[in-house]
Amino acid sequence: MASSADVTIAMVAGESSGDLLASRLLSGLRPRLPQAHLHGIGGAKMAEYGFESHWPMEKLSVNGLFEVLAHYRELKGIQIALRDRLLIERPSLFIGVDAPDFNFGLETALKEAGIPTMHFIGPSIWAWRGGRIKKIARAVSHMLVVFPFEVEIYRRAGIPVTYVGHPLAQVIPMQADGAAARRELGLPTDARVIAVLPGSRMSELKHNTATFIGAARLLAQRTPGTRFIVPMAGAAQRVYFEQLCREAGLDDLPLQVLDGQSHTAMAAADAVLVASGTASLEVALYKKPMVIAYKMTWATYQIMRHMNYQPWVGLPNILAREFLVPELLQDAATPQTMADALSRQLDDPQHLAMLQERFTDMHNSLLCDTASVSAEAVCRLLESGR
Repeated sequence: MASSADVTIAMVAGESSGDLLASRLLSGLRPRLPQAHLHGIGGAKMAEYGFESHWPMEKLSVNGLFEVLAHYRELKGIQIALRDRLLIERPSLFIGVDAPDFNFGLETALKEAGIPTMHFIGPSIWAWRGGRIKKIARAVSHMLVVFPFEVEIYRRAGIPVTYVGHPLAQVIPMQADGAAARRELGLPTDARVIAVLPGSRMSELKHNTATFIGAARLLAQRTPGTRFIVPMAGAAQRVYFEQLCREAGLDDLPLQVLDGQSHTAMAAADAVLVASGTASLEVALYKKPMVIAYKMTWATYQIMRHMNYQPWVGLPNILAREFLVPELLQDAATPQTMADALSRQLDDPQHLAMLQERFTDMHNSLLCDTASVSAEAVCRLLESGR
């Protein structure tokens, strides 16, 4: 491989979880390629490794079939502009981090032009839309996957693949210091603390906030003195969340809204109300009881519920292959059902001990030196040039 000064790696991460995951890869890659030019679309954690973002990452943080359609023109414009730029520049490698709907189209065009492409975090083809494997084969030179069972899926399809472990299993300690987290957030050691995570995307906040905070209000009424902490992914999300609370008449509940600090919030909490997605896996790695809930537009839900291959949507339950924690989706997610489901767990010491044990086993199964293994895979692809 040429000097690292001659290496250009383009990357796209579309939301805060992708920014975190990409930063783990870059933490292993930067020491190997200290002078490589890293650019594309990413967030603050990627920027710590010298990554240059040409568009705000938040532009891509749109979720739901019909929500994406509403922003289609802008998203397509960004994709085309970046594609044309990269086809002229011809980077040494393109790495798409999650954001499959945006990245696979981009990767297909680049791969067809002879530019090697890598995709980090495979889409949930084992859960729904399995037919995408053919599209992935056209788009991707090499897959990096974070769950052990994914390897065989890609091998059967003839797609080169490397299991790198889940980066979060390394980032999150096996036994978090909850007392230290409470001190950092100014929380009393003896209070019941509930973390509320309605989502990092604006669309998630729109659909989930009233229900999640309504559940928090019920929990506060049942156990006076309960403290609620709500980490927000960014300043725009915080402003929107607070606006939604006012509009729903829920701004009287004493909430401690945090700028970022989601991991500190999880470590400090006794339990968590969490939107389905990567955050639910993070909660499991912190060994906390949780209720997974999610709402979306009615039309999106009608389409997606008929496309699911398995009964679970939450990552902890998918990995456990059973309903280890409650899932409440769409109409089933009400303040009452969420509050009841969380209360039942908190009032059952035997259940809490079982969750601790199962989540510890899950954590161990996902442990791997992700930074080193993923960086090695990147360097091998750079050396092969295909």
